[in-house]
Amino acid sequence: MSYSSADPVAVHPLRPGLSWAGIFGGAVVATAVTVMLTALGSGIGLAWVSPTSHDNPSALTFTVGAAIWLILVQWIASFFGGYLAGRLRPSLGGVHRDEVTFRDTASGFVTWAVAALFAVGLIASGASAFLGSVGKAVTTVAGAASGSADSGSAGFGPSGYMLDAMFRPSQNAAQTSSPQAKAEAGRILATEVAGPISASDHAFLVQLVEAQTGLSQADATTRVDQTIAAEQKVIDETKKAANAARKAAAAFATYTFFSMLIGAFIACVAGAIGGRQRDRF
Repeated sequence: MSYSSADPVAVHPLRPGLSWAGIFGGAVVATAVTVMLTALGSGIGLAWVSPTSHDNPSALTFTVGAAIWLILVQWIASFFGGYLAGRLRPSLGGVHRDEVTFRDTASGFVTWAVAALFAVGLIASGASAFLGSVGKAVTTVAGAASGSADSGSAGFGPSGYMLDAMFRPSQNAAQTSSPQAKAEAGRILATEVAGPISASDHAFLVQLVEAQTGLSQADATTRVDQTIAAEQKVIDETKKAANAARKAAAAFATYTFFSMLIGAFIACVAGAIGGRQRDRF
């Protein structure tokens, strides 16, 4: 079968299924809305709790509130971004309606993905600067807490105050304990992080305190035991805080995953809605 030059032939120009201009525009709007709502949520959260108040919400209440806010942020930002991407995508003539809906939905999904990458970049840059400042502050505080006694450990160990108290002379005098004795005692006490101090190390600490302070063996033993108990309390509190931070980080990661999953779905639906409204005009 052949066609003559007079036969009408429908020719539809090739058009891309995605409009990157609309996608990037929607992604920029979604990222801006995310930043704006995150700042609002941070302000509400900081106003909700106070370090000087004993009537703060529980950790569970605060975590649930943060999770709900994360979902709302993703919901609103993804809707704006997906809707704009679908609404701004050029109409496709001669394409089946189902294919048009699919492409509008895909535009919303890709917009959500690009906005997520933008948000990750912003968070990473901000987090690196924040962690750098926190690291400097922790180093400064740790150095000040260690004092001039030097526990002999780069990380954990008794503070200079603990060692000064343990080697305090039994009588009011200008006598001071040997720096070498303090340093060695600090290294021994630092091993408490890995487990209880051995009996031989305990006995040696008692001998050091007894020789440096003039205390009796019983009083030196009591002072060493008190220092070990105080050091163990600090270690337990540190481990407890680290474990709480681990749980909070795990919960935050889980809530972030579910909020982003909801955001992807909302962006797809919003893209389809924007496309339908585009084709009405």
